[in-house]
Amino acid sequence: MAAENAVEEGLTAGGYVAHHLEFWQNHPAKGIIDLSVINYDTVLYSILLGALSCWILWAAARKATSGVPGRFQAAVEFLVEFVDGQAKDIIHSAESRKAVAPLALIIFVWVTLMNTMDLLPVDLIPLIWQKLYGAFGGDPAHAYMRVLPTADVSGSLGLSVAVLLVCLYYNVKIKGFGGWMRELFTAPFGNHFLLYPFNFAMQIIEFVSKTFSHGMRLFGNMYAGELIFLLIALMGGAFTLSATGIGLAIGHIIAGLAWAIFHILIIILQAFIFMMLALVYIGQAHDSH
Repeated sequence: MAAENAVEEGLTAGGYVAHHLEFWQNHPAKGIIDLSVINYDTVLYSILLGALSCWILWAAARKATSGVPGRFQAAVEFLVEFVDGQAKDIIHSAESRKAVAPLALIIFVWVTLMNTMDLLPVDLIPLIWQKLYGAFGGDPAHAYMRVLPTADVSGSLGLSVAVLLVCLYYNVKIKGFGGWMRELFTAPFGNHFLLYPFNFAMQIIEFVSKTFSHGMRLFGNMYAGELIFLLIALMGGAFTLSATGIGLAIGHIIAGLAWAIFHILIIILQAFIFMMLALVYIGQAHDSH
């Protein structure tokens, strides 16, 4: 729903923002937590961008030559060497790095592409979806579409839970199931049966807190960026043939450009932080207490 059409359709500024923050879902949520709700837009764009990430890396590998590399190959090689260097500093097992380094690479590319969806004009894809929805007999007022998967808490926490599962896998692989169980009950306070409940509780709290903070950090930053783009869009929607309206329209262009340029740094930085924390947590799974 375009900002300039919001007033015409009777929406307040708050209503416009709220409309853009609604997900395309299978049904409304029943309560604060409803695991039966599926955000189709988050799933759709996550899968498409994940496939695009794999294709980009595959295309670079297929076109790689031993001669002078082109710009695309040079950029991908630089990224691969950078991520591999970070993995070597954190994951000391050469055998584990064969899987962990490519995993970190795909995490960085995938999260970067998902974050980059925030640079699209906020009304572009929602307006196209609104027209298509209406053309097939739906009510355009209820045509919801969000294109930023990492601004969906379920999407970001889904990524962090996937990292947690990888960490659990390496805990068992490196230490053995029995060794890991022993660590759960004997660290960090010591190997005494009276301390077992406290050790286990602390271990569970550590796993939960790391996973929660890992996903929420990405979600919070991208959600805030999305909100700022929506507020900037409202400035453009307030255009009228008056000094105030023209000033707001000019401010919309300047503020939008400035925030987009600055947001590029946030997009890459958040992807890098998410990747590095994934490496750190997987590296911790290799360490014994």
